[in-house]
Amino acid sequence: MSYIVALDQGTSSSRSIVFDERGRVVALSQQEFRQIFPQPGWVEHDPQEIWASQLATARQALAQAGLKAADVRAIGITNQRETTLLWNRRTGQPLHNAIVWQDRRGEPLCAELRAQGHAETIRATTGLVVDSYFSATKVRWLLDHVPGARAAAERGELAFGTVDTWLLWQLTGGRVHATDVSNASRTMLFDTRAGRWSPELLALLQVPESVLPQVLPSSHLYAETDAAVLGAPIAIAGIAGDQQAALFGQACFTPGMAKNTYGTGCFMLMHTGGHFHASAHGLVTTAAAQTGAAPRFALEGSVFIGGAVVQWLRDGLHAIRASGEVQALAESVLDAGGVVLVPAFTGLGAPYWDADARGAIVGLTRGSTIAHVARAALESIAFQSAALLRAMTQDGGAVTELRVDGGASVNDLLMQFQADLLGIPVVRPRITETTALGAAYLAGLAVGVWKDLPTLAGQWQAERRFLPTLPREHALARMAEWEHAVRQATVR
Repeated sequence: MSYIVALDQGTSSSRSIVFDERGRVVALSQQEFRQIFPQPGWVEHDPQEIWASQLATARQALAQAGLKAADVRAIGITNQRETTLLWNRRTGQPLHNAIVWQDRRGEPLCAELRAQGHAETIRATTGLVVDSYFSATKVRWLLDHVPGARAAAERGELAFGTVDTWLLWQLTGGRVHATDVSNASRTMLFDTRAGRWSPELLALLQVPESVLPQVLPSSHLYAETDAAVLGAPIAIAGIAGDQQAALFGQACFTPGMAKNTYGTGCFMLMHTGGHFHASAHGLVTTAAAQTGAAPRFALEGSVFIGGAVVQWLRDGLHAIRASGEVQALAESVLDAGGVVLVPAFTGLGAPYWDADARGAIVGLTRGSTIAHVARAALESIAFQSAALLRAMTQDGGAVTELRVDGGASVNDLLMQFQADLLGIPVVRPRITETTALGAAYLAGLAVGVWKDLPTLAGQWQAERRFLPTLPREHALARMAEWEHAVRQATVR
């Protein structure tokens, strides 16, 4: 039996999962780390805590599985995307805390770029909207605000990276400074269409080329770990950002295949093959995980508040004591009773992109109860995701089924309503650890554990298919109710 270790470095915790050659979970270890909030709108992580927690979970997972490093064929890495680090090449010491993807300190620079008319050029080059979500303004802030950073960068003494690059550096004792195309495409410095760093964007953002990592395919033999890290050298053979890794783990390898991850937010990606498809409907274009030299792309849309609306029911309204209670409360009524909830607590993401929108509950009557609000909250996750898929089909063509994962995908009521709104099957896989599985698949392909993509596609199995039962005219009427409610949330 061959084994692959997936390092899954997330926003709130580091996890390590051991998979066997059938894609089954053999062992899992998880460790949370600190969230640092220096001031409102700023979010940071300690780079050393990221590394220490990731290393600890890798060692724990191997011990739990009863394996030694020599038993492992390869390591795959998947990571929180856009989070930005800068460190000294000689000492390996970070110059500052990592600036997390959620951090908004780059917004004034983004506003300046938009005002100067650069938004369309950046979009055409990178596939992204100008937003501080991406890495470019974060690394610019570090270069401008950490004493001596810019001068050191100009001398070639500093290394920039997203979290995957930081982990690769640590695993190899500083021998390898590289990233993969999926992570590079989230920096707002990468010419995603051409597959290279953009000299024009580097000049515009004032980022020296000397700090940049080498960009390689996602499935690639990057290096071997230092023997001291896990007890013996292990090939590092796969890297992908978390959402692209989940797309790969869901075996969405061909154009038109799509997945939606239901986490705190929701992330929907549709594979578009070798075609860089610029969205006309509020989505971003991103590099999909790449297994060779040929480029692969995806359309992506993000919902800011997905499963977090259930946390709000629990912690804000105290309607439930535990998140798992929401389905029973929502099922205690036949429907939402005309109530529509728009959870624009931090604005609205794709396809609306309205940072100033605020939450709204529409359609309340004297007969409305907390159960109706709970059902409307669950439905809001499906409504937002349906709006994303509609934009995707307008941009990229028909989708025949939606593969789903993430914590909220276990909610049968939500998945059935999602299928009803979309009018296509919603399919939940047997193995739901799709992000880590995608990283494992990428690594395993590079070292020969799996032969090719058809082999992996044959290994994917559905746990349950939710088929639409609502007549299309009723589904369209419900979507019209949702869009009416969105207009109320965006009125200023």
